[in-house]
Amino acid sequence: MIPTWLHLLSIVAVATGLLCAVLIAADEWRDPQHMWIMNVVWPASALYAGPLALWGYRRWGKLASHRAMQEAERRNEPMPSMASPFAVKVGKGATHCGSGCALGDLCAEWIAFAIPTVAVWFGWHSLFAEKMFAVWILDYILAFGFGIAFQYFTIKPMRGLSPAEGLWQAVKADTLSLTAWQIGMYGFMAIAHFWIFAGLFGAEVEVASFEFWFAMQIAMLCGFMTAYPVNWWLVKRGIKEAM
Repeated sequence: MIPTWLHLLSIVAVATGLLCAVLIAADEWRDPQHMWIMNVVWPASALYAGPLALWGYRRWGKLASHRAMQEAERRNEPMPSMASPFAVKVGKGATHCGSGCALGDLCAEWIAFAIPTVAVWFGWHSLFAEKMFAVWILDYILAFGFGIAFQYFTIKPMRGLSPAEGLWQAVKADTLSLTAWQIGMYGFMAIAHFWIFAGLFGAEVEVASFEFWFAMQIAMLCGFMTAYPVNWWLVKRGIKEAM
């Protein structure tokens, strides 16, 4: 049985993530990001990182807004975000990948919950006794789709590439990063499913619960940690754009 303290903590964590996402989106409505895809990345990041994403947006994200860009152009200066420390640029690149993972996982989990047959299509009962493993396949497919799309709309305009070239470069830039992110996320969700919820509390947590999404928030932060060194390497090698 899930203890009351964990249930309440889960509600607070999920609500805080939603609130931070709304606050960021409202600020972007008034002063959009210079690169439009970042208007999606920052709120999506807040869904799992909450106050951390809000702080990062206020501290570093605002440096890449339309207003900041216009003021820099007026003073004939480079865009303020370009002066960010390399570690911050790598972090933004990782969250860029993570936002695609977050949206893909969000869609996949609810689709499989609403239509259980979908999990059967991906191997539940035939390949996997656990539904979670089958859903992870759908998770990865949708996360990959969102991640490549996000990367495409970053790399193509920054490098002035053709659509085909932009798509290929997006695949090169995001495949390793996204896979590293999913490994971290899957790792924690397995720990949460088998050890924390089932082992410690003797409970099975469904998608339609605050506890599941609280665990997913932590899992996404684990994904950030496994994806960060990969993004460092990708940016250093010039495979992925510094942001």
